[in-house]
Amino acid sequence: MQSTLTKPARKSRNAQEWEQRPNLPDTHYLDTRVYTDPAVFAEEMEKIWRPIWLPICHESEVPNALDFRSTGTFSNTPLVVVRGKDMKIRTFLNVCPHRGNVIVRAPSGNLGVAEPSGNPNNMTCMFHGWQFDATGKCVEIPRERAGYQERLCKGDVGLREVRTEVAHGGFVWVTLNDDAAPLAEFTAGSFELMASELDTEPLEIFHYQKSIVKTNYKLWHETSREFYHDYLHYHNRATGMLQPGYFDRKYSVFPNGHAATGLTTINYEAYEASTGERALTFPGMPKNGWKQLNIFPACTYSLRASCLRVSVMTPVSENEVLIELRGLGLKSDTPQEREQRIADHDTIWGPFGRNLHEDLLVVQQQKIAMQPGSGSRYLLMAREEDNTIHDEIGLRSYYDEWARRMGRPASRP
Repeated sequence: MQSTLTKPARKSRNAQEWEQRPNLPDTHYLDTRVYTDPAVFAEEMEKIWRPIWLPICHESEVPNALDFRSTGTFSNTPLVVVRGKDMKIRTFLNVCPHRGNVIVRAPSGNLGVAEPSGNPNNMTCMFHGWQFDATGKCVEIPRERAGYQERLCKGDVGLREVRTEVAHGGFVWVTLNDDAAPLAEFTAGSFELMASELDTEPLEIFHYQKSIVKTNYKLWHETSREFYHDYLHYHNRATGMLQPGYFDRKYSVFPNGHAATGLTTINYEAYEASTGERALTFPGMPKNGWKQLNIFPACTYSLRASCLRVSVMTPVSENEVLIELRGLGLKSDTPQEREQRIADHDTIWGPFGRNLHEDLLVVQQQKIAMQPGSGSRYLLMAREEDNTIHDEIGLRSYYDEWARRMGRPASRP
C-alpha cells in the first residue's frame, strides 16, 4: 500500500523558521550558546571540570627520581608533577604559599640540577627563595625566625597536594576535588575495552605536541565522539568506510559520560600512498586493529594498529583550548620497532599527517560560524542507527552527562 503521508517540499527557510527549535527531543539537539556563552563556560569549570579526573602526563615523562613536569589544568590552574626519591609520583599546585609566585618555571627537568635561584633536590621559588622538597614539604624559609618569630614555621606552609593516581597505560591522572570518588569509580569500567593493550607491559611516550586552538573545547572532543565525519577524511574513507564491516562497528556507552567504539580492522593498503602492511601492534590487539575510548569531558585514547594516541584538552576560555597530543609505544620496543611506530603515528596524527589538520580546520570554522550574532542557533545530534558507527549516540551520551552535571539540557543552556 502506498503511504498517504506527504512531506513538505524542500525549500530554504526564512528567519522565523530558522529560529524555531527542532521538532526533536531535548536530548537530540543543542543550543550553540553552550560553545559561546562565557557564563556557561564559567559554570562548566565549577560543575564539570573541578570534580572530574583528567590525565595530565605519562609516567615515562618523569622516569627518574626528582624528575618533574610542569603543566596545568582547567581555568589556568598551574600544576607540577614530581617523582620523589621514593619513586612515587605526586602532583602539587605550582604556586608558592608566600606571595603567589609560580615555583617551577621550566616545562620539565630534574630537581637534582642546581640553578641560580635554587638548590638541588628542591623546588625553589625565585621570588624570596622559599624551598619545597619533592613531597611538598617546605624545607627552607630565608631568615625564618627573624621574620616570623614563633608565629609561623616551615611546617605550616607546605604545598597544596593534588590527588593523583597512575593508571590506564601509565598515565598520571589528577583531580582538584579532594572529595572526588576514586579514579576507578569515575572511569566506570570503560577501560576494560583496552586493558590488555594498555596494561600488559609498560608504555613509553615517543611523540608530544600541543596547540592553542581557537575553538571551544567541546567541539574538539566531539570530533572523536562521532564518526559520521569520516566523510571529511579521505584516508578514513579509503581505509575504513569502504571496507567490509565498517558500518557494523558499534558504540558502547558507559556511566559518567564515557563512550567507546569497538574493534575494527583498518585496510591501510587501500590508500594509494600506503607504505604497506603494518605488522606492529599492542598486546592482545590484532594486526591493523583500531578501537577508541572517549573519557568525559576531554580525553580520548585512540589505539590504531601500532600506535596509541592520547588527546587531552585544557579549556582556556569559551573561545580557546589547549590540545595536547601524545603518541606511545611499548617500552620494550627495539629501535627498529620504535622507528616504525613513529612513522605510522605521524602518517595519521603528526603535524603533517592525514587527519589532524582537517579536524583542526573544521573545529575552528565551527567556532567562527557560531559567534554571537552569526545566526547559528541549534545543532543536531539526532542520527539513530542502532548505536552503529554513524549513530550520534556518542554525542548524546556526552550531553546527557553534561545535562546531569549542569542541571539542564544543552538544548536549553
